[in-house]
Amino acid sequence: MYKRQALNKHDPASWAFDSLRTQVLQKMEENNWRTIAVVSPTPASGKTVVSINLAISISHKPNKTVMLVDFDFRKPRVAKYLGIKTKKSINDYISGEAELKDIIVNPGIPRLTILPTNFSVARSAEMLSTTKIQELVSELKNRYNSRVVIFDLPPLLNADDAMVLLPQVDCVLFVVGDGQHSQSEIVDSMRLLAKSNILGVVLNRAEVENRAYY
Repeated sequence: MYKRQALNKHDPASWAFDSLRTQVLQKMEENNWRTIAVVSPTPASGKTVVSINLAISISHKPNKTVMLVDFDFRKPRVAKYLGIKTKKSINDYISGEAELKDIIVNPGIPRLTILPTNFSVARSAEMLSTTKIQELVSELKNRYNSRVVIFDLPPLLNADDAMVLLPQVDCVLFVVGDGQHSQSEIVDSMRLLAKSNILGVVLNRAEVENRAYY
């Protein structure tokens, strides 16, 4: 559906996401990392689109499974972008009205599962710091050795949500929109990520010749 470039091998962006996947997996395997957060300085950088397509690309690897978790509690969009309509989501898990098994969604792509959030969460930063969410992150990380868990988090400079969760995540992919951020915004974001394992920086929305997407 929306922005699924990694599914179409004739789309030039597919090559870029496969290249990103290879670099991400190599670095994660070297360090025995299984969880990765995708963040950006401000909104409209394309971090959710990158999260989705990276997850799809990883799912193409026969020896890997991947789960994409929508932890952008302020503006959750993973389900919308993938065209997923489900009654149960992380919102119900938080309220105690659903268990983990009830909210896992397979979007029709082998080896890929989604944990959607259907609507925004009040006091989102505080919710991400709760024991319930910490235990969820731990369970997702440790249940399967072959699974990569990708967390789509809110922008760094608009709220402290991402900073609350990052200590629980192995590494970070930093998405920067080409021409969308001031130097100070990037510097401030890098300062906030100083204690995190930065896997790399993705320059998104760049106009580049041939097959390059970033």
